Amino acid sequence: MAETAPETKSSWVQIAIYLLLLFAFSSVFYLLLLRAGKLASGAGLYIVGIMWCPALAALATLKLSRRKLADLGWKWPQGKYAAMSWLIPLFYALTTYLIVWGSGLGGFPNTTFTTRLSSLLGLRLGPTLSTVAYILLAGTFGMVQSLATALGEEIGWRGFLVPELFRNVGFTGTALISGVVWSVWHYPILIWGNYHGGTPIWYSLTCFTVLVLSVSFIFAWMRLKSGSLWVGALLHASHNLYIQNILTPLTRDTGKTAWYIDEFGAVLPLVTLAVAVYFWLRRGELDGKSDAVKTTGYPDS
Repeated sequence: MAETAPETKSSWVQIAIYLLLLFAFSSVFYLLLLRAGKLASGAGLYIVGIMWCPALAALATLKLSRRKLADLGWKWPQGKYAAMSWLIPLFYALTTYLIVWGSGLGGFPNTTFTTRLSSLLGLRLGPTLSTVAYILLAGTFGMVQSLATALGEEIGWRGFLVPELFRNVGFTGTALISGVVWSVWHYPILIWGNYHGGTPIWYSLTCFTVLVLSVSFIFAWMRLKSGSLWVGALLHASHNLYIQNILTPLTRDTGKTAWYIDEFGAVLPLVTLAVAVYFWLRRGELDGKSDAVKTTGYPDS
């Protein structure tokens, strides 16, 4: 049997160390969240903690491997990649909800939510203008708050794991493996917690897994093309913000709406799957970049 090259073996060892540390750190917050029974428990700090476990695992792995923090790809991306990172999730999220609203699978607006916004903002503008103000504020300045938590995950997923996998298995393998890890990491709070869509667990789990695997192709392509972990953070923050904080709350339940909306319904995974295929077809644009993965980033396009 051929002997494994030292560099490749070292890379796989680092991935194994990362995964062990990831689930070891996360187990603390799994226990806290499952014991509390709600994601909002601990004033939301349990969620912040678990979302930073991928970052802690990545930083610890680099330390144990005597590597530099710069290897994570901290450089700010070119403007076009930063803009794409903000707009791609908005595109597939808005497409999803326009399909839901247009087909009657869900209604728009959710008057219970828009009425509550009137008192929440305290501007005495009425439901319609309060909703417009909320969308503008949440859709822009809300990115700062969303980015703070998304960054914790992305330092691990796209800062460490994606480049390390790309050195060994190419783009398709990288997207699939990182997507599986990302999905499975959520499973404890999805299966035993209340992080699901209110539909049967098997259904929420299936939709969520297809969604995460799909966006993993998008996120990995953007990370590898730009050479910056910040595109992952922006993509992740934009995804969470527009889906969880804006579009889902604005959707009215028409009976079985939970089966079609959010990260646990059927429509978003199908839309992101189509977008993922588009980026997979462009995988050839990443050729020749694997040699640069072990440095601070990739050559600019």
